Amino acid sequence: MNEELIKEEKEVSQLINKLDTLKKEIAKVIVGQEKTIDQLLITFLAGGHALLEGVPGLAKTLMIRTLSQAIDLDFRRIQFTPDLMPSDIVGTEILEEDHSTGKKFFKFNKGPIFSNIVLADEINRTPPKTQAALLEAMQEFEVTYSGQTYPLDRPFLILATQNPIEQAGTFPLPEAQLDRFLLYIQIDYPEEQQELNILKSTTGGKSASVEKVMAGEEIIKLQSLVRQVPISDDLVGFVNQVIRATRPKTTAIDYVKDWVSWGAGPRAGQAMILTAKAHALLQGRYAVTKADIDTVALPVLRHRVLVNFKAEAEGVTSDDVTSHLLKTINLSINGAG
Repeated sequence: MNEELIKEEKEVSQLINKLDTLKKEIAKVIVGQEKTIDQLLITFLAGGHALLEGVPGLAKTLMIRTLSQAIDLDFRRIQFTPDLMPSDIVGTEILEEDHSTGKKFFKFNKGPIFSNIVLADEINRTPPKTQAALLEAMQEFEVTYSGQTYPLDRPFLILATQNPIEQAGTFPLPEAQLDRFLLYIQIDYPEEQQELNILKSTTGGKSASVEKVMAGEEIIKLQSLVRQVPISDDLVGFVNQVIRATRPKTTAIDYVKDWVSWGAGPRAGQAMILTAKAHALLQGRYAVTKADIDTVALPVLRHRVLVNFKAEAEGVTSDDVTSHLLKTINLSINGAG
């Protein structure tokens, strides 16, 4: 029994070490953006999906493609356009003929959603009907077509991108679909030295090659391991307080009543705990601290806490409300910081 336990602990240690190797492989191509890469890996480890927002030229697509190259998984990119149809995502039935019998039959031709990592590029450029084609896949990890259900291969990850500065010809994602994204990742401009390194490394004759570090089965093991990371009842209670405090109709906090139109639902609390566990594991720790929760709170809540017109007029964002709440709701736990 002891030998089995030692073997299991050794496998866990090797898997966690591979996460560091994975980040190093991605860093061969992506200069800087460590925070964004960590958030992508947190999304993967927690078994969810992410929405990435950033101006053009910040390597959103390259980052996702590089991640897929470092993990031995299938990758498909879907370019979302106004004329994209749901069948272009999930697939369609085609009429085929059995040459031996001459009989004709319909066969389901799987679309690009049937992949391990799916890049939904510029997701807000397609109408809501097509956006909704992703909902079942994101939540149930399966696709239904003509009454037949087709399971998706695991692990399964949708990474959607959108451009924040072009509003003409775009279709904002409805709140119900936004809530399906585990994290809402905002990508900033690189630091000056990082941008200088980007210019040097991307304008020469050599291009970095990314080696495959992990297999899909190892990602699934890590996703299972994330759920086993312990979190104290006090920290669960703190998460619950933060989530409940975002709701203007029931909170006692004045600035939430003044600035927020809709607060976060229970799924936000689940997301915060799972991503905090994933962050702890990514840092090589097997226990959640308050620092883990503070790290994931903004990308978890920025699309789930909707500010009102008054807040927008005063320049107050969802991130501002969340940051205030993390300071307002104090947690007294020995060793939690």
